[in-house]
Amino acid sequence: MKTIGLYKYLPIEHKESLLDLETDRPIPTRKDLLVEVKAISINPVDVKVRSPKDNVEPSPKILGWDASGTVVEVGEDCKLFKLGDEVFYSGSITRQGTYSEYHLVDERIVGHKPKRITHAEAAALPLTTITAWEALFERLRINSDDVEGNKEKTILIIGGAGGVGSIAIQLAKWAGLNVVATASREESVAWVRKLGADEVINHYQSFTEQLTNLQIQEVDYILCLNHTEQHWESMGDVIRPQGKICSIVETEEPLNLNVLKNKSVTFVWEFMFTRSMYQTEDMIEQHLLLNNVSGLIDKGVLRSTMNQKLSPINASNLKKAHALVETGRTIGKVVLESF
Repeated sequence: MKTIGLYKYLPIEHKESLLDLETDRPIPTRKDLLVEVKAISINPVDVKVRSPKDNVEPSPKILGWDASGTVVEVGEDCKLFKLGDEVFYSGSITRQGTYSEYHLVDERIVGHKPKRITHAEAAALPLTTITAWEALFERLRINSDDVEGNKEKTILIIGGAGGVGSIAIQLAKWAGLNVVATASREESVAWVRKLGADEVINHYQSFTEQLTNLQIQEVDYILCLNHTEQHWESMGDVIRPQGKICSIVETEEPLNLNVLKNKSVTFVWEFMFTRSMYQTEDMIEQHLLLNNVSGLIDKGVLRSTMNQKLSPINASNLKKAHALVETGRTIGKVVLESF
């Protein structure tokens, strides 16, 4: 089968940073599905894993986690899917990735693809949607069923125009929250407003001053999707006493937790690979989550966050996509379609 992989971890402009390869088609066992990949999308984690380092792989390392495709074989213990099912998912960071014509994935972290959108549009969603859903409804403990109660509450989403922010805004609005998103460019401001943000502020300027100008004194929740340490003091300033903060961005410096002490603020991390990495007993929650989201998309409640598409899936186009994501200025998601 066709794959795109690497042996060395190199700058993306290097001719060997990503290579077109032929590898053996894998065979599913136990709870694994073999999926014929129709489309993939690129996330910051793809770039992070590929970033330059001294490691040399003895066999090809295949990156990529988001995918949409069709089930062509199933392991002997599979119960959730059958041959021909269209699926979307984000795989496991501990296994080979989705830059391949065929891909193995545990069925417990796979969802049924939404019917009303294309494979390319579906591939944009899984990693960021799982991240946003878990952050909002599991880590921050927002009750998505209490729409009326949530109308009295405000969430600040830092980095609203990126992949996670683009779906988090939609999910927060679906749950009834008042959403303030951060964006700094004209095109990113327009994007987050289109997705449903009630207010937009600039993450390069004072949160307190901007929120005060909007007659918002404090926020109940903060979802930090960009430079946790850079925004740490500002988050402490604007979070409501006994409020909750969730971040997905690891820090390069220790955080001063005393910033949150007097307000008794909860701080929690979200990492969507936790369940697959540690094979937790509740892994199937990601299957259920993706099916819920699939239903919301088919009802027109949520929309795909795809904002740029390249074709075919090959090393040349993947290099272009990685270079785009490396800028840190992409809006929505970059998707690749068809081998």
